[in-house]
Amino acid sequence: MLTDRYRKLAAEFRAKARQEERPGLRFDLDRLARSYLRLAEQAEKNERNDVAYETPPAWQDDDIPIAPR
Repeated sequence: MLTDRYRKLAAEFRAKARQEERPGLRFDLDRLARSYLRLAEQAEKNERNDVAYETPPAWQDDDIPIAPR
């Protein structure tokens, strides 16, 4: 499940951030961890929604709108 993978990555980055001594890198690792948590939350929402993406039909040359001059 994608949600579990994102949460695992978040935990790994959070653990690395806790061990990091350099403040800049610690900040970046923590930011990555938070980003993966947000991805996990979004993946959960997407799993609850039953949305199917359909590719729109290809345009024909005659269908292309022309801007007025």
